[in-house]
Amino acid sequence: MSKLISHLQAINNIESGMTIGIGGWGPRRKPMALIRELLRSEVRDLTVVSFGGADVGMLCAAGKVKKLVFAFVSLDFIPLEPYFRQARQKAEIDVMEVDEGLMILGLRAAAMGAPFIPTEVGLGTDVIRRNKDIKLIDSPYDDSKEWVAMPALNLDVSLLHVDRADQRGVCQIKGPDHYMDDLFARAAKKTLVSCDELVDTNFFHKNSEEARYVFWERSVTSHVVHSPFGAHPSSCNPLYGIDVRVFREYAASAKRKDGWNQYFKDYISVKESVYLEKVGGADFIRTLPLPIY
Repeated sequence: MSKLISHLQAINNIESGMTIGIGGWGPRRKPMALIRELLRSEVRDLTVVSFGGADVGMLCAAGKVKKLVFAFVSLDFIPLEPYFRQARQKAEIDVMEVDEGLMILGLRAAAMGAPFIPTEVGLGTDVIRRNKDIKLIDSPYDDSKEWVAMPALNLDVSLLHVDRADQRGVCQIKGPDHYMDDLFARAAKKTLVSCDELVDTNFFHKNSEEARYVFWERSVTSHVVHSPFGAHPSSCNPLYGIDVRVFREYAASAKRKDGWNQYFKDYISVKESVYLEKVGGADFIRTLPLPIY
């Protein structure tokens, strides 16, 4: 059965008030074409769970975020994402700020179907004091220990971007790190995946080594969207790197009075094919240097 749909059909799975997870990491392998489609929609009041980059910043700038669950929101070479900074400084969004370890445990609990995972991470820190949803529990065993109960981060929908996929939902990531995308996929009721390359199923049948780069079962993938360069301006290693030039222009827009509206008009309101031509086209994007780890 084919799970192939369009960008618009994918985003039609998201309703106002939902909790969505966004895969990738900072400026790396973010599902930006799906984010651009979401920005063009009427959806609002989202709770967003993300190891954030421009995905979070743009959703904040567009007024679509009600609450953000995060460990960081960064473009790496620009340490604090500019539109996220503005949203925090103006107290426009509710937040659950935790460290990366607690984020992972929350996603893992949701992926396992568990209500929480006990951990020592966060004990004795302000993370507990400032997050009323995170509770302390006593050990059920005779050791008098106290644990942090990191609650499951259950997601209605996850948005992910991968190197390649087939129409059945087999997804492959060949970069040096698949980040937490497997947890985002399993923590969600629906997992929507965009892919740079759409391949025939025989690609995986004929090349058994390629299966080593598949990190979740195809049954977990709800829908697939063919989206060449769909992670731009974030990277999709090993296919293309971070577009520093575009990120700098985006960050500069945050300093102008009408910056977001102009950025939206130039880069979000247009068709994806027009966007790719505006940022230099396919041949240029393929030349973007890969991140160094």
